[in-house]
Amino acid sequence: MKPIIQVKNLTKEFTFPVKKASVGWVKNFIKPQKRTVVAVNDVSFSVGAGERIAFIGPNGAGKSTTIKMLTGILHPTHGSIDIMGFDPVQNRKKLAYHIGTVFGQRSQLLPNLPLTDSLEFFGVMYDMPDRDIKERISELVTLFELEDFIDQPVRKLSLGQRMRAEVAASLMHRPRIILLDEPTVGLDVVAKKRLRELLLKINAEQGTTIFLTSHDVGDIELLCDRTIVIHHGMLIKDLPTKDLAHTFVFEKYIDLISQDAFVQFPDLPQGVRYLTKEKEKISIAVDINNISITQALTKILLLFDVQDVDVYDADLETVIRHIYEKA
Repeated sequence: MKPIIQVKNLTKEFTFPVKKASVGWVKNFIKPQKRTVVAVNDVSFSVGAGERIAFIGPNGAGKSTTIKMLTGILHPTHGSIDIMGFDPVQNRKKLAYHIGTVFGQRSQLLPNLPLTDSLEFFGVMYDMPDRDIKERISELVTLFELEDFIDQPVRKLSLGQRMRAEVAASLMHRPRIILLDEPTVGLDVVAKKRLRELLLKINAEQGTTIFLTSHDVGDIELLCDRTIVIHHGMLIKDLPTKDLAHTFVFEKYIDLISQDAFVQFPDLPQGVRYLTKEKEKISIAVDINNISITQALTKILLLFDVQDVDVYDADLETVIRHIYEKA
């Protein structure tokens, strides 16, 4: 089956003038020197219909720039993008009928009007008949539980309510793909959980392809079955999310629970280090490239009198940090 998104050798460069105090303003104006920054550098990937993709990287890695090129907001310097047979540069308007977008820090709703007006506006913008608009609004109100604030001005909504409304608006025209840039930023734990559940629901029930950027490990771990990692504009990893930890775990962790209370903290074997030292519990990191977890445990248990031991892997946040550091 042909991928629903196909990106080949995508590159985006930004060129801007650089002022030099040593040459004076006249020369700076007439013949300015220029600097080129490569925001996205020869990135290639494909996405199948119905996939849930996390597109992650540190600040400045090129995530938002890539999403803006996928939607046609920015034009690539080099490379090509094919989304459902459309080139975002040549067919931005036609493509808009098949994709939805959510930018977490930038609202697309009408702030001073009731939420219903924003949803109706989106329906009209996408040339939906009046009957379809009413039916779709009713569906989205039920799906996203918007009943309690559907008639309120958008500016009076809480952040969690607004983000649910943003996603609902982006789905008004039943797009096959939704592109989300930091959709849970600033939300509390309950609002994040609700929004993630809704995204999983539309993916499962409607087959909507999800492509999101996020710094929130929960979004990546709970929402996405595949993760693409970019750093300094370059793609460095593309693998199933569940394999991230297996591929990049360099450490395992051991918690030692005291029988009475720890009073001494002796030197540890090579490849083993303290994370925390408390009277009731000691946490230890084991570099599994230098020493096996079995060897480390054998040596550690000779040093301490313990009541209980817990051995566990790094969490996803630590794994992702390791990826960035290695890159």
